[in-house]
Formats: sequence, C-alpha cells, structure tokens
Amino acid sequence: ILGTGTGGGLVVDGRPLTGPNAIAGEWGHNPLPWATPEETPGPPCYCRKAGCIEVWCSGPGLAADFARVTGRPSTAEQIATDAAAGEPDALLALARYEDRLARALASVINIVDPDAIVLGGGLSNLDRLYTTLAAMIEPHVFSDRCWTPILKNKWGDSSGVRGAAWLWPQDPP
Repeated sequence: ILGTGTGGGLVVDGRPLTGPNAIAGEWGHNPLPWATPEETPGPPCYCRKAGCIEVWCSGPGLAADFARVTGRPSTAEQIATDAAAGEPDALLALARYEDRLARALASVINIVDPDAIVLGGGLSNLDRLYTTLAAMIEPHVFSDRCWTPILKNKWGDSSGVRGAAWLWPQDPP
C-alpha cells in the first residue's frame, strides 16, 4: 500500500499470510534499503524509529521530501499534477520517490521472491510507476534478472481496505 502510510500483505496459494506476530508483509517500518548519506539517518517515524520506508514512500513522505528540498509545502497529489505538467521540482521529487520505492521493493523481492507485486493506495494511481519501477528495481535484486512484475491493483484506492478485510476472522471466537 502506498498512501497515507506504507505497508502490505502477503498472499500464498490464494490465502493471506499473517504469521505469529500478524505482521507478514509489513515492510513500511524497515529502514530504507541502500540509503544514501543524504537519507541517513532519515526523518523520524511515528513508530519511534527514523528512516523507515514509510517516511520516504508514503504520500506524506513524498510531500515532506518535496518541502525539505524546495522549501515549499505541497501534497502528493499536487506534486503528481505538477510533474505531469512538466514542473521541474515535482519531476525531481517523483524521480527521488521512484528511486526509493524501487530500492524498498527490491528488498521485498530479495526476501520473498514473489510472483507479483500489486501496488495499492493513492500513490498507486501514478501510472508512471508501472513503466519506471521495473528497470530501477533490477539492479538491487540479487539475481541476474528480475522477473517479478509490478502490477496495478484492480480496486483502486480501496484495495488496501479490501485486503485488510480478508484478515478479519471468518469464525470469530
């Protein structure tokens, strides 16, 4: 999920994987992989750590990065609109966002080696992600080639909520 926060879930053989800690797929609160000196230690996160993937790859993270670099406040939606119109600062902000997201997704691929990654949340509406990410992910994957496709979700912004509903117990106690 790429929206107000950053997270995810794992589906194995058509069933959600939860794990004993009920956090399977929670990659947003891991450190940003291959962080550059400018990204270290990273902005503080509400989880009490710093430099989490979420503070870089969520909508508020994109907006905060834009404000840090330009000195101007904005929103993820406005940055996307401005980038589509060719505004240089917005284009650079999206390029930084895509680079960070590619590194974060590459770490998921290195650990899980999924058949596919389906993006959800508001930022999954950035169509350019589906053309730029594959080439940006590949150099960070521990393999000769990365075959994991990055797919657009079927249900739009509500895909994360639909996924969370799958985790609700079918037979409550």
